[in-house]
Amino acid sequence: MTAEDWWIYRGSGPRDERRSRLATECPPWRTFDGEPDPEYDFPDHESPAWEETFRRGSDHVPDTAEANAVNTALYLRRPLLVTGKPGVGKSSLAYSIAADLGLGPVLHWPITSRSTLRDGLYQYDAIGRLHEANLRNLRGQSPKSDNEGASIAPYVRLGPLGTALLPRLQPRVLLVDEIDKSDIDLPGDLLTAFEEGAYDIPELARLAGQAPQVQIGTHDDPEALIRVQRGSVRCRSFPVIVLTSNGERDFPPPFLRRCIRLHMEPPGEEKLVQIVRRRLRLDAAEANQHRKLVEQFLRRRLDGDLATDQLLNAVQLRLRGAWPDTAGEAEFLDAVLQRLTGPGPS
Repeated sequence: MTAEDWWIYRGSGPRDERRSRLATECPPWRTFDGEPDPEYDFPDHESPAWEETFRRGSDHVPDTAEANAVNTALYLRRPLLVTGKPGVGKSSLAYSIAADLGLGPVLHWPITSRSTLRDGLYQYDAIGRLHEANLRNLRGQSPKSDNEGASIAPYVRLGPLGTALLPRLQPRVLLVDEIDKSDIDLPGDLLTAFEEGAYDIPELARLAGQAPQVQIGTHDDPEALIRVQRGSVRCRSFPVIVLTSNGERDFPPPFLRRCIRLHMEPPGEEKLVQIVRRRLRLDAAEANQHRKLVEQFLRRRLDGDLATDQLLNAVQLRLRGAWPDTAGEAEFLDAVLQRLTGPGPS
């Protein structure tokens, strides 16, 4: 893949220079003015979370279509909706963006049928707060009535979307995983947050007169406190949002209109060889030794879906000397390359 001059992600030039372009080349209708908290303890590039993001992101092998879509989303400050079959690398793309541009650990929001917008923005532990009040009564201590906003702060913690929308000079990467599993209302509910780059925390806003500024925990770390003014959060740099979908449902047109869409096809032979080489830390000659196994994987994939991870499992077993007898090759393939759809092992 040859880098295009306009690319930020996977583009040519030093990372700092590409991040500077990301910060300055923004459509006038997608600018935001949130004020960063200089005391916010953001996870640094030595944290375990960043190491995991870098490990997963460095192994991803994007093609030109992926790079074009990512860079389009970056320039336009729009969410990237990535569709494709399971196992084609949709989630890995988010880690690749964060690793390539040095944007910190990926914020991960796995979606279920019970997920709501509030889950992504923040959580309020009302039961824990009530439990503390009851304990204070039992001990004969007076209630915290003088600064109610401060007393509620320990029970409020930002979710992955809420943390991604914090005002920072560099954007965070947010992975909203398997959004097609959500309740029918969630994509529409996300539109306001995506458009405005802001949200309110009503429990804090109601108490703003008593405590106009409070510190609450973030999705990264409940101890990494961020200052919130009058219960309102507004971003400075719109986050890099990657939404993945396995195609289990359709989305409303207003939602699709606000997204940059990318459909990831299952990787072909050459890309699979590159993936094997990167993920298993092989040189070119070692990776080519397993080309026959790649070809067998592709043949079996014609009759039913297979995930790239299954190929990596097969190569890993070969590297460890598993199934050395060529007479048992069919049994080996049936064991490690079981189709996700279509007929069972042949």
